[in-house]
Amino acid sequence: MTTAAYQGEPGSNSATAARALFPEARELPCTSFEQALDAVTLGAADIAVIPVDNSAAGRVADVHHLLPESGLFIVAEHFLAIRFDLMGVPGATLDQVECVRSHVHALGQCRKILREGGWRTLVSDDTAGAAREVAELGDPRHAALAPPAAADLYGLNVLRAEVEDDPDNTTRFVVLSRDAAFAPHTGEPTMTSLFFCVRNIPSALYKALGGFASSGVNLTKIESYQMGAGLNPSRFYVEIEGHPDDERVALALHELRFFSSEVRILGVYPAHPHRAGS
Repeated sequence: MTTAAYQGEPGSNSATAARALFPEARELPCTSFEQALDAVTLGAADIAVIPVDNSAAGRVADVHHLLPESGLFIVAEHFLAIRFDLMGVPGATLDQVECVRSHVHALGQCRKILREGGWRTLVSDDTAGAAREVAELGDPRHAALAPPAAADLYGLNVLRAEVEDDPDNTTRFVVLSRDAAFAPHTGEPTMTSLFFCVRNIPSALYKALGGFASSGVNLTKIESYQMGAGLNPSRFYVEIEGHPDDERVALALHELRFFSSEVRILGVYPAHPHRAGS
């Protein structure tokens, strides 16, 4: 049986994504992204389902820094529509709520109802964890912003459903594995994720990326980060549309390698259908 690791508690959005991708898998909840990645590296899990960015909140902090260092490979992506319900203990009413608990990203994605209620907020490590905390408190003055699945899981009542500010709120997850398992070149829409470090020469980044423009390769994401005390050249995490065996992608990667001290392919995987409608 496949074991899927994720950061968060049962009932979280990460758990929902893992279940959508691997409905028969054994779930391994983890307290941090590092723990979820380590579970795969050490063999405690077969894959990890990790959020990388959200349409409202942007990139998930630290993930792009962790991916290149993990030694794991991206084998799939998944887009999950994010829904939050305001939930409280059985018998509680909206008028009784004084404090709302949730993850900091969830609080930021539900600002309208929080302003409307004028409630105090408390940050929890996880959205589903906030629901568990409210259930354990048993206090009608405390409510949680959590995914719908958390209400049944922790025995809470929904006080108001779908309270997210943006009805199109979506989080993109990637699936990581110890094995590369690059998607075959079939002509179907494909994504390639890679990491590179430019050489320490003038205009290195401009020249390194020039091949993507001249070859007509769409660069969908580029994230920079610094290792060490800032004396080293910046490192970059990049996602492109296309397969390394495509002639135009191969030409772009050839030019990238010429101006980089390191280039590492992190994953070649089918593009999720959500991209076709975005």
